[in-house]
Amino acid sequence: MLSHDPRWPRAGDWPAPAGHADVALVGIPTSATSLSPTQAHLTPAAVREALRRYSFESSLRIVDAGDLMDVSALDAALVIALGGDNSATVPVATGRGARGLVTLDAHHDLRDGVSNGSPVRQLIEAGLDGSRVVQVGIEPFANSREYAQRAADLGITVITRDDLRRRPIADAMVEALELASAGGGPVHVDLDVDVCDRSVAPACPASVPGGISAIELRDAARTAGAHPAVTSVDFVEVDASADAADGRTVRLVAMCVLEVMKGYTKR
Repeated sequence: MLSHDPRWPRAGDWPAPAGHADVALVGIPTSATSLSPTQAHLTPAAVREALRRYSFESSLRIVDAGDLMDVSALDAALVIALGGDNSATVPVATGRGARGLVTLDAHHDLRDGVSNGSPVRQLIEAGLDGSRVVQVGIEPFANSREYAQRAADLGITVITRDDLRRRPIADAMVEALELASAGGGPVHVDLDVDVCDRSVAPACPASVPGGISAIELRDAARTAGAHPAVTSVDFVEVDASADAADGRTVRLVAMCVLEVMKGYTKR
């Protein structure tokens, strides 16, 4: 049971949509097409509960649209989507009319078929220009040479995990967002939490040792929220049922949701 203090308002418990909002939170509880057994559909509810552990005070109009797959009707400047596996990226990016895409991910997600391993390929085949796709945090050992070549052939810009060892992640995100927004139009940011080190993201089936840190993910989330071209952000690939006993992965996602909102206040 969480304590109550009228001088310390908790995050979360935002009202349902009613008119225009600055930020709309939405759950996309996908898991059926995941390549790994997962209960990622449980994660939106878990993140909403974790949000109440933190405080976020601002003048933003924030709403919670509940769980749905079609975000196109949401009247909000920024949509924050809680997955679900990475297949959630497709309906969110499509529903928001994304013309550019930044992924923070250990994987290229260019597989054939329809699964959580194919959203980037699906979006490009649906018309997204590969030259406006930037992938940050790619782990070469977690991908094949053939998919790396597919990324190159499609014109995707790739910033690897090794690259991030030599520069701040916020700088990499700024570069990625400028490339994705070149030419105008909305940008979607896919924050796949399995880009994190397995020690901080044990609830991600495909997280690897040596991924980015929790504070780097938070920095990336805030940078995404601050960019004026970003109209949607998703958090995916967390299976709340597989989290550590202390709930560290879900709590990290909750904090990153707040980081995106904090970034938005800087626009």
